[in-house]
Amino acid sequence: MRVLAGVLLVVWLALGGFTGPYAGKLSEVSENDSSAFLPNSAESTQVAELQKKFQRANAIPAIIVVERAGGLTEEDNKFLAERGKGFQASPVIPAPNDKEAAQLVVLLDPAKEVRDSVLELRDGARSAPEGLKVLVTGPAAQVADLVKAFGGIDGLLLVVAGAVVALILLVVYRSPLLPVVVLVSAVFALGLASFVVYLLAKNDVLALNGQSQGILSILVFGAATDYALLLVSRFREELRDTQDKYTAIRTAWRGTVEPIAASAGTVILGVLCLLFSDLDSNKGLGPVAAIGIGAALLTTMTFLPATLALFGRAAFWPFSPKLGSPHPETSGLWGRVANLVRHKPRAIWIVTTLVLLVGAAFLPQLKASGTAQSDVFLTEVESVVGQEVLSKHFPGGAGSPTVIVAAESKTAEVLEKSKVDGVADVRSAGTAEGLVRIEATLKDAPDSDAAVETVQRIRAAVHGIDDAKVGGQTATLLDTRTTSERDRLLIIPIVLVVIFLVLALLLRSLLAPVLLMATVVLSFAATMGVSALVFNHVFDFPGSDPVVPLFGFVFLVALGIDYNIFLMTRVREETQRLGTVEGTLRGLSLTGGVITSAGVVLAATFAALAVLPILFLTQIAFIVTFGVLLDTLLVRSLLVPALSVDIGGRIWWPSKLR
Repeated sequence: MRVLAGVLLVVWLALGGFTGPYAGKLSEVSENDSSAFLPNSAESTQVAELQKKFQRANAIPAIIVVERAGGLTEEDNKFLAERGKGFQASPVIPAPNDKEAAQLVVLLDPAKEVRDSVLELRDGARSAPEGLKVLVTGPAAQVADLVKAFGGIDGLLLVVAGAVVALILLVVYRSPLLPVVVLVSAVFALGLASFVVYLLAKNDVLALNGQSQGILSILVFGAATDYALLLVSRFREELRDTQDKYTAIRTAWRGTVEPIAASAGTVILGVLCLLFSDLDSNKGLGPVAAIGIGAALLTTMTFLPATLALFGRAAFWPFSPKLGSPHPETSGLWGRVANLVRHKPRAIWIVTTLVLLVGAAFLPQLKASGTAQSDVFLTEVESVVGQEVLSKHFPGGAGSPTVIVAAESKTAEVLEKSKVDGVADVRSAGTAEGLVRIEATLKDAPDSDAAVETVQRIRAAVHGIDDAKVGGQTATLLDTRTTSERDRLLIIPIVLVVIFLVLALLLRSLLAPVLLMATVVLSFAATMGVSALVFNHVFDFPGSDPVVPLFGFVFLVALGIDYNIFLMTRVREETQRLGTVEGTLRGLSLTGGVITSAGVVLAATFAALAVLPILFLTQIAFIVTFGVLLDTLLVRSLLVPALSVDIGGRIWWPSKLR
């Protein structure tokens, strides 16, 4: 055993040294342009493909807008015209209704690094005449600002998550050594996962974006720590009954490998359901998260037990467990909770269910139909400020027109029918291979709800004309929302079926999985209801992307089931010796402390996502943090044990254990 532990430790040290740097390289293979994630069946994707027939039509526009109160000077106009040198730029366009602003549309080559080109344009603003406001906005600038916002993932996010986990582990273990061992295990897991994801993304096997990158880091840290807490707790429990540390770690490993593997398998299968998504960004998150969970499972069941075996009781210094010492898990707080459940099970599950139903009642208030692209940022960024200045002096869609591709012979008809409400101007922008490219400038900002509605009207007007198709930035936003809503309706039922099957196999029961799924779904509904109240009335968020409820469901149901698996596998083990009622109460008292600690750690790590100024990640951070705590402290601690005690042995139906 000592030799095996030493070999595993050496292997992981070598592997960790090789794969560790890849956690900082994921940004190199990350793609944050939403248009790249739509399926080929999306109309805007088809238009983007057709535009390749037109020279430079698929270039990404950046818009330089200048503004001076009282009117632009000749020097200002000259300065703006010079900004386009070295790029393919249109002539300077003065504001139609005043002389205080002008714009220059610069087409950037998508084959080059868009962010670098935008930075070059912004650097040129330093030489602007005094008093002239110069801003770079448009689709290219939004991509550049997203890349900058996600730049904190490689450093800030990991530092915050690591610090939070270290602090919680210090409080839980009151040992200076164990937190280090657990954190090293999590770091090794993240390095391994990052290496695999990097290779797959670089070779275009999966799509990686900043959101998936951030979630990977948090998920690995949270899962690795959760699994470690369960193993370490069982190891400490065995050290009180076993003199030999190697025997203790073998028993602890055997006692935890099933629930940890089942937990990891449940989360992996749950997130892999995202492969049914039509959005590559969602589809990519599934395997990315699955790889992260797999890496966390691997380090927890190999590196961590090897390290604990070598340290033995010294790992818990200065509060090392002594042979024959009492088990504090069965007394104290969780002993009292178990006693409360013993005497009032029905009252407890009825009251906790009512509490969850109250939270779920606010679910209809959740606004998840989509937000403007500019609302993605929670801090002030130049692309958003520039769009506001642009919309003040020009039609909102100036510089980011909606594109219609149709048969050249139908040009006049398409031009006429495209003049729907919300369109400021429509014109032909070239022909190629029997097709015409028509640009419609919208009155509203291209990422606004009003612009989306205008595109819907354009599509309704031109769709009857010889396969005319409508694309562009606003159409991409519309197709993304539509696809996200479709994904949500399809994937949520699939996740429920998959997790039910896993629980049925694990617990050898049909009734217990139904009850566990019902409690987790109710907990999710309550979480989303409370989130709706907080988002609308505390943070005053403009709304949510349709994918937010989907991601919240996948993570909360998969992770929430985790804690029920930890509890119910131990309850089943104890039930075989003591019966259902006593087995449930003993399982609750034995696992209460460690599962609560695991829930707090996972909630705290997901809360770290809020340090990134991105609306989507902040909302996911709140939803998962609140939901995990609700599931840990209310559902798993009170509702599930109370139901088990009240129902008794019938909960294991149809197995013989009933």
